[in-house]
Amino acid sequence: MMKYYIRKYCYKLIILAFIVFILIHAIPISYSQDKAPKVDQNLEAIEKIDGTPVVLGDNTLFIIKQSVGSFSSQERAKAVINRIETIANDFSMSPDNLQVSDQQDTSNIVLGEKLIYTITDNDAKPTGQTRQELARVYLNKIASSIKIYRNERSLNNLIKGAVYSLIATLILVITFKVFNQIFPRIINRIQTWQGIRIPALRIQNLELLPASRVSSIVVRLAKTLRLIIVLGVAYIYFSVVLSFFPWTKQLSSRLFYYLLDAIYKSWIAFLGYLPNIFYLAVICISTYYVIKFIRYLFTELGNGTISFPGFYQDWAEPTYKLVFFLIIALALVLAFPYLPGFGSPAFQGISVFLGILFSLGSSSVIANIVAGIILIYTRAFQTGDRIKIGDAVGDIIEKNLFVTRIRTIKNVVITIPNGTVLTSQIINYSALAQDSNYYLVLHTTVTLGYDVPWRKVHQVLIDAALVTKNVLAEPQPFVLQTSLDDFYVSYELNIYTNKPMIMARIYSQLHQNIQDKCNEADIEILSPHYSALRDGNQITIPENYLPKDYKAPGFRLSTLDSIIKPSNGKDISETHEEG
Repeated sequence: MMKYYIRKYCYKLIILAFIVFILIHAIPISYSQDKAPKVDQNLEAIEKIDGTPVVLGDNTLFIIKQSVGSFSSQERAKAVINRIETIANDFSMSPDNLQVSDQQDTSNIVLGEKLIYTITDNDAKPTGQTRQELARVYLNKIASSIKIYRNERSLNNLIKGAVYSLIATLILVITFKVFNQIFPRIINRIQTWQGIRIPALRIQNLELLPASRVSSIVVRLAKTLRLIIVLGVAYIYFSVVLSFFPWTKQLSSRLFYYLLDAIYKSWIAFLGYLPNIFYLAVICISTYYVIKFIRYLFTELGNGTISFPGFYQDWAEPTYKLVFFLIIALALVLAFPYLPGFGSPAFQGISVFLGILFSLGSSSVIANIVAGIILIYTRAFQTGDRIKIGDAVGDIIEKNLFVTRIRTIKNVVITIPNGTVLTSQIINYSALAQDSNYYLVLHTTVTLGYDVPWRKVHQVLIDAALVTKNVLAEPQPFVLQTSLDDFYVSYELNIYTNKPMIMARIYSQLHQNIQDKCNEADIEILSPHYSALRDGNQITIPENYLPKDYKAPGFRLSTLDSIIKPSNGKDISETHEEG
């Protein structure tokens, strides 16, 4: 039981210890900064003017702006820095022994007989103080800075910094270990929530993203958050460790400054962007409810509950999609000026670049969209219709703004761009199939010889049509004699059906029945260019349709003399003899 509670609260205790550690470390720094001698406000205001700073370690003591004789301000500052650093590194010299030696024209800061800095009336005049007062202010700053400098570099302080660094490293390792244990559990939990607490992303009945895709996106966001936290902790760790040592303390301050400055500027930018967020929220909410109302209106139009003259029910869904697109486009136009970075050169450059890409690559896409809209509102075909586009014959399974998909009778799906569909001849077999006044007419052609009576042929073909399934008896089938050729007559059989979806099957059964009925009526179906001499040849009608006493005709024999005659009517032999 005790182990359970230890494991349960261990992570919280570690994080709390890390925060306390940071605070404990931060308090002495802020305290030491508060205790540091402050310079007069007038002096600080003056020292913002360009000049050469005098620096000891990480602290700027004062700024030299005036030159003395042939010595420029840079040369004076460099000499003062060297003298102060020499004293600070020599522990035998006590900063408490610093004194101000006033001369007639100058005030000198000295340590024993060693000169540190000479202050003139020109140095004191911009500050609004006397030369003597300014000298004492600088003396105090130099003395306190030397003490801080020595204290930071003392052995005790360096050992303390090493210990703090070790503690910070241990906390970093423990923190990373905690993250390595927590985040895999979080990711597993997110994956188990797929479809339960993480549903699919939908707009009405339109599924934009499935639950698996949404879960994958959430997992990626969690991993990104983990990376950000790890980098942030590492950044804070290095900043804290660098602050423990005097040589890297200035770098640590800069790192902290960069982080806090980024957070501060982000927060200020967020506060400044709040009105835009309000406008965007209003636009999004208004767009949502307008789309919801439009969805309800077109759903009712599709169901027939609401109707308008000249507006067909099958127009409801595509019209809703067009209106939905226009509403979204209008919302984007309204929201565009309130997006982050709007008006910046980078934003404008990207917009122009995307516009050029869209204009160069979307000509065919726009053509297909326009063609798709025309096909929808001309009602050339509907989903489920049996149509023929070019050489493709099949059923419409999908039509959208870009393409039309046809499933052929061989279960092959053909995708045709709408631009091609619009410029092709479209034959719709289903458009009038259910209209009692306009049934679909199927036709097939049979060629028979002139020896068969045409009335008999008509009756045989009509009988074959009437015994075919899915062929309507009313209106009655009819036969047209379409041509009288050299060797045969062309008979076109026309039938009515209301089943265009099974045209191929109807044709197949019709041809079978034509063969059967012709055989039963002793009508021989010959090839158009077939000519035969029945000398010993079996008739083409199947045997089961022939009489039992049927026998194939025998061969006819004749002499050569009866076939070939000379031009003068004499026998060939006579002609030969004459020759």
